[in-house]
Amino acid sequence: MANLLGATALAITDDLLSAPAAASRLSMSAAAALIVLRADPGVSVTELGRRVGLTQSAAVRMVDGLERDTLVERRRGIGNWTGVHPTAKGRRTAAQLLTSRTSRLTGLLDGLGEPEVRDLGALLATLLDGLYQGSGGPADRMCRLCDRTACTPDGVECPVGAAERAAARADHG
Repeated sequence: MANLLGATALAITDDLLSAPAAASRLSMSAAAALIVLRADPGVSVTELGRRVGLTQSAAVRMVDGLERDTLVERRRGIGNWTGVHPTAKGRRTAAQLLTSRTSRLTGLLDGLGEPEVRDLGALLATLLDGLYQGSGGPADRMCRLCDRTACTPDGVECPVGAAERAAARADHG
């Protein structure tokens, strides 16, 4: 069973990693950054780098490139704080990236019946909770390519967000 899970995860990952390249000429990190900024505009370069798994210096270079491509802009805030915001072109590109990702994933589910999709959803929620617990988060990194508006249909809570909140309560409880 573990081997089947590994083969499935690798095949899906390979397909999803090719989606940003097919939808744009962005690196995986840059694509993730645009998706993060679509959901949370105005984060700092350092925070953006943390969320997409880059060092601060690599995040600066990535944002520089996104800015050259007119996908993001830096905006000065209070004091020395500067936030990174997607431009209209950046928001459109992020939307295209999410559409590409969603269509690939939806295509995978088309071969399953409704009960199988429901059962798979429950199993994936359990796996995501376990992955969060095993890694200690952060949830922002795990969900960096998620479409936050489509993540939990029908009022179902995001399993990664739920695991993060439970861990925070345990730390403070």
